[in-house]
Amino acid sequence: MTSWGDTTWFRVLGRPWTGEHNDTPERDVSSAYFKTLGAKLLRGRYFSESEDAAKPRVAIINRMLASQFFPREDPIGKQISGLSTPPKPVEIVGVVEDIKEGGLDTANRPVLYFPFNQNPGNYFILVVRTSQAGPSLLPALSAAIHQINPGIVTAAGAAMSEQIKDWQSAYLHRSSAWLVGSFAALALLLGVVGLYGVVAYSVSQRTRDIGVRIALGAERGFVYRLILKEAGWLTALGVAMGLFASLGAATLIRGLLFSVRSWDVPTLAIVAVVLGVSALLASFLPARRAAAINPIEALRAE
Repeated sequence: MTSWGDTTWFRVLGRPWTGEHNDTPERDVSSAYFKTLGAKLLRGRYFSESEDAAKPRVAIINRMLASQFFPREDPIGKQISGLSTPPKPVEIVGVVEDIKEGGLDTANRPVLYFPFNQNPGNYFILVVRTSQAGPSLLPALSAAIHQINPGIVTAAGAAMSEQIKDWQSAYLHRSSAWLVGSFAALALLLGVVGLYGVVAYSVSQRTRDIGVRIALGAERGFVYRLILKEAGWLTALGVAMGLFASLGAATLIRGLLFSVRSWDVPTLAIVAVVLGVSALLASFLPARRAAAINPIEALRAE
């Protein structure tokens, strides 16, 4: 979550090459890496544990690399190579879904994955999937590694959720989201109070009218519907205008949104329902007051 790490230069064999450098992040991963992360295999296959330095070199690419360098064609079976002369062919055997890395607010990049067994190193990162709480497992994990080899040094163990939470940019985005959310809560409060004031004022101006209706036999339910219907029209108009305005506002702050579209329908629907219910609750007190009007006192006041 901090950087894109190591990169490599490659070329696609079988195509004209004039020395250009295609620079892309490189990952040396084990055969279980993608399953551990839950990365979806789109085409081809995963690496096998038997693919070591003695076997033909293979690679897996992500969706972004496939769409950028192999548009409208199947990359499985195609060969790539580094910039060495003569080229050393590497066969593409799989395509996986893009894995979010290099920062939550950065765009996905083309990535090349190679089998760890074909280029093993003495420094690597261990990724573990567990049903337990991540931090509680770290001491046991280190102990298990030292049982295999006491000389292996372990460091910087952390749960992925903590990695994301402590990421500096995530903290800034989270703070900004809380600030925007606070303003949104204040706007909701002001809207409810404002609607209550408007409806209450409307009821006070129509005291005689409501009193006459009650004197002529209007039931309290009719008075409730009369007042709440007026408030409902105001609420519907406000929600409609707010939806259009929110689409524009969400476009401006989409940098704060991760995996959420600016026109996210469930979010807009939930907000509209919350606003509608809050507005009707704010209108209930004036409606109740109107239904309790004594027609004799209302006519005498006029």
